Amino acid sequence: MKLYVARHGQTAWNAQGKILGRTDLDLTPEGERQARELARLVAPKGIGAVLTSPLMRARRTAAIVAEAAGAPLWVEERLIEQDYGAFEGLSRLDEGFLRAKGQFAYRYPGGESMMQVAHRVYALLDEIKARGAERGVLLLCHGGVMRLVRTYFEDMTNEQFVRYSAQNCCLEEYEL
Repeated sequence: MKLYVARHGQTAWNAQGKILGRTDLDLTPEGERQARELARLVAPKGIGAVLTSPLMRARRTAAIVAEAAGAPLWVEERLIEQDYGAFEGLSRLDEGFLRAKGQFAYRYPGGESMMQVAHRVYALLDEIKARGAERGVLLLCHGGVMRLVRTYFEDMTNEQFVRYSAQNCCLEEYEL
């Protein structure tokens, strides 16, 4: 079964280079355009379902894609972005954030660790795999979640993991 994974369209904080975890922002006009382009790429793939993070930016992107693909859309809580706690809204270049990002068992102050996120994302992927499906599934989520999905399928060094960055509305494909 094909598993497709995409990041949501651009938000104001993405454009401003701010750390965006659980703050619930909508898409910018550019994000809407990106979502329509993603929908154009996904529509011919014949996906059977779209699972989306509950955050507005992902839900809006997923709705555009699901409509174009003619696929049902379900909200999946485990696809929510990592809780960056005290780093939320700061610059993505903040030195404290960059140091903490490479410490996978470190719980961001007031947030969650990458290991906690991996626990919920891996459980979801195991469930999807166990259920099986004749048609592909699209997960519409966030950059941090996409990074973890990639580690489910491919080994990455810690440095590769920290440097991995998914562009808004990028689409990745895996065999599940």
